[in-house]
Amino acid sequence: MGADWDVMTSSSLRGQVVVITGGARGIGYATARTLIERGARVAIGDIDETRLLAAADELGLEVTGRLDVTDGESFRAFYSMVSERLGTPDVLINNAGIMPVGPTLEEPEEAARRMVDINLHGVITGTKIALASMLPRRNGHIINIASMAGEAFVPGAATYCATKAAVIAFTEAVRLEHRTSGVSVSLVLPTFTNTELVAGTTGPRGFRNAEPEEIADAIAGLLERPRPRAYVTRVMGQVLAAQRFMPRSVAEGLARRLGGEQMFLAGVDPSARQAYEQRAGKS
Repeated sequence: MGADWDVMTSSSLRGQVVVITGGARGIGYATARTLIERGARVAIGDIDETRLLAAADELGLEVTGRLDVTDGESFRAFYSMVSERLGTPDVLINNAGIMPVGPTLEEPEEAARRMVDINLHGVITGTKIALASMLPRRNGHIINIASMAGEAFVPGAATYCATKAAVIAFTEAVRLEHRTSGVSVSLVLPTFTNTELVAGTTGPRGFRNAEPEEIADAIAGLLERPRPRAYVTRVMGQVLAAQRFMPRSVAEGLARRLGGEQMFLAGVDPSARQAYEQRAGKS
């Protein structure tokens, strides 16, 4: 899988070794299932060992392991274990992420640091580990899961938006740095997706949420036909693109009409979100 975006060729995923972080649930789980169905050899890592074991059993996986993406040694050990048991990874999907929400001044410092550590530093660490393995072979593909929140800034999720904006910038810079290396680097930017991450919240007014299987299909599409990024859903990606050409006052007015000012503040159901917030805060 090359990094020349001008010459896009389809390639089978059969036999490809794929590593997915945060693979025990949500987008990571759906992606593992989709890629397995397309013939890939998948290994998932997750910090939640109980759910990881259940996911491995459900998916029929041979290789899984506890993975703390905030710990470089943990990441390197997991990557090495996959290499030994499945073969050198052809693909890394940096999917692990958390999204505590609420007023900025009420956000605990530890929650902010944890978001930065998982959502950003975890992606940076994983990307470096994969590059060290892939560059000598001049082959491989790294896909980093960002979010439309990294381009459409949402009150009540300031730190989350910041981490995803940073993932976008980091990934684009790495892609350009290694454009002719044979290693592809891509972004996926989902809208609200029906996973535990958005429990107790409501997405943009008048638009449906994405399903994790749609994100999984977009990831598979990038692997089969490499390109820099994919937006899911396409309609929300088009809305986001259109806002860039609007005067700021018009774009922000549209965001308000879609419910953007309240979706992570007054629009949150705390009781429905409590279990997720507690789990996201655990190490």
